[in-house]
Amino acid sequence: MLKINDLTKNYGKKHALQNINLSIPKGSCYGIVGPNGAGKTTLLKIIASILKETQGSVKFNQKAKIGYVPQEICLEQSLSAVSNLYFFGQLYGLKGQKLKQQTNKILKKIGLFNRRLDKVKDYSGGMKRRLNIGCALMSEPDLIILDEPTVGIDPQSRKFIFQLLNELREKSCTVIYASHYMEEVEQLCDQIAFFDNGEVIENGQVDEILNGHGRTTIYVQGKHLTVKELEHFGNVSNYQRGYVITGGNSFRILKEMLVLFENKPNHLERLELLQPRLVDVFMKLTGNELRDNVNEV
Repeated sequence: MLKINDLTKNYGKKHALQNINLSIPKGSCYGIVGPNGAGKTTLLKIIASILKETQGSVKFNQKAKIGYVPQEICLEQSLSAVSNLYFFGQLYGLKGQKLKQQTNKILKKIGLFNRRLDKVKDYSGGMKRRLNIGCALMSEPDLIILDEPTVGIDPQSRKFIFQLLNELREKSCTVIYASHYMEEVEQLCDQIAFFDNGEVIENGQVDEILNGHGRTTIYVQGKHLTVKELEHFGNVSNYQRGYVITGGNSFRILKEMLVLFENKPNHLERLELLQPRLVDVFMKLTGNELRDNVNEV
């Protein structure tokens, strides 16, 4: 769909982005993650042609219609969903019967047709988020860019948005998805880029990154368990109400532990194989330092 080559963006002496190189395939869901101020929103705005004056290039393989969903709710609260969609549809050049048909189509797609005449100020957070996405869909985009689209919404609306994005991908729409929620990125995205301090510090297929940075571990919880008893199997550390064991072949360790507890089953409460998660990779790559005081354009 698009290639980003040596992209750099500065605000005075501040380097918002430094030599970014990414390739985003058509029909994929590409995740953009990183701490506050890492450069994610700046990148999304450049791809959407909202920000200019950059070095490097963003090249599309074909002429593409772009839908952009900002993190902020960009709706007129005193108007209805219909009026908001009409406004954005007119910006995309729609009018007359075609505008009305597209508006009704989007209202049904985002589950708001029955509330289409209600004022946005009376909507829940999840309804506003869905309408925010609906405005970006009025042009039937080839590429949709979403910046933290599920902040502060209920689980039902989050599930609805996930289903909507999967439907778009089935129709070969490319999705760029920025989020702080690692479980969302892990669930939705094929590929991912980790940003920190305006640079890409890791990118690639999600499963390859998990395999490269994460490691499978064993979690065990039970009565009368001791670190000394478990050290035979590998490195032991406290975790929640039990212990995590790392090192060696996890499947072999699991088998040996089952043999150990076969004769004392009452001692064992939980024994699990923990697969690596993106949140662990995120913390490994970006550290534990808080970024609350960093503002990103």
